Amino acid sequence: MTWNDFQIRFQKIRDNKAFELFVIGVIIFSSLMIGVQTYELNPWLDGGIRFLDYAVTLFFVIEIAIRMAAENRLRDFFKKGWNVFDFVIVTISLIPLDDSEYAMIARMLRLFRVMRLISFIPELRVLVSALISALPRMGYVALLMFIIFYLYAVIGNLLYANLNPVLWGDLGVSLLTLFRVATFEDWTDVMYEAMSLYSLSWIYFITFIFFSAFVFLNMMIGIVVEVLDEEHKKMDAELNVLKIAEEERVKDESVLHMEAEIASLHQKLDLLLSQQKINGYKS
Repeated sequence: MTWNDFQIRFQKIRDNKAFELFVIGVIIFSSLMIGVQTYELNPWLDGGIRFLDYAVTLFFVIEIAIRMAAENRLRDFFKKGWNVFDFVIVTISLIPLDDSEYAMIARMLRLFRVMRLISFIPELRVLVSALISALPRMGYVALLMFIIFYLYAVIGNLLYANLNPVLWGDLGVSLLTLFRVATFEDWTDVMYEAMSLYSLSWIYFITFIFFSAFVFLNMMIGIVVEVLDEEHKKMDAELNVLKIAEEERVKDESVLHMEAEIASLHQKLDLLLSQQKINGYKS
């Protein structure tokens, strides 16, 4: 059996839907094991979980090796960002830190294996890709939001520092107080306290909430929705390309099959004609 035959088998395993679902199940199972280890366990149960954790790690190594071997060229595997993501996570989980003082770090690193669900579920990949694509645009909105926070924090410090130094004593605590107001965490208590000093303080708080909670939040949501729609269109385009490629491959295979049948018929016809000539000579 040649290496190409092994590659074909590996490709069938990699593209098998049942295999993907099994890998997803193992990822969820490994994450649950890490969660179970946060409880007080009997020594024998802890040893069993440790053994299962090693088995899961070995399975992930085999799984990533199958996916790498299924590629026609090894470098093609690393051309896809999600493949690199999976490879890094599996590699990190192989670091032998369990029996050292860094055991907690090793457990935390293994916890990242649950993030492999993102690479196996297309919908999650779209969401993460949309979030990453939206970050540059959201950065400008966040910068504008910070400017508004900064201005209101300085104004709040100038107006209410003597009233309540705990909430408005300096720029840092003023920013924290405004964050509390923006999240609607007992913000009316802060406003009524300020209104006891200045009756028109409600204007300060209402305008700040209008900008922070309504304007900027909706701008963020609009950016995410727009980018998410773009990512869905990209995914649909990729699926169409794959579908067309699969149809072309099926057509090519059918053409090759027909050519092979025609060649076989020609051989049979030539054999039959040669036999007739031999029989004619004999007669």
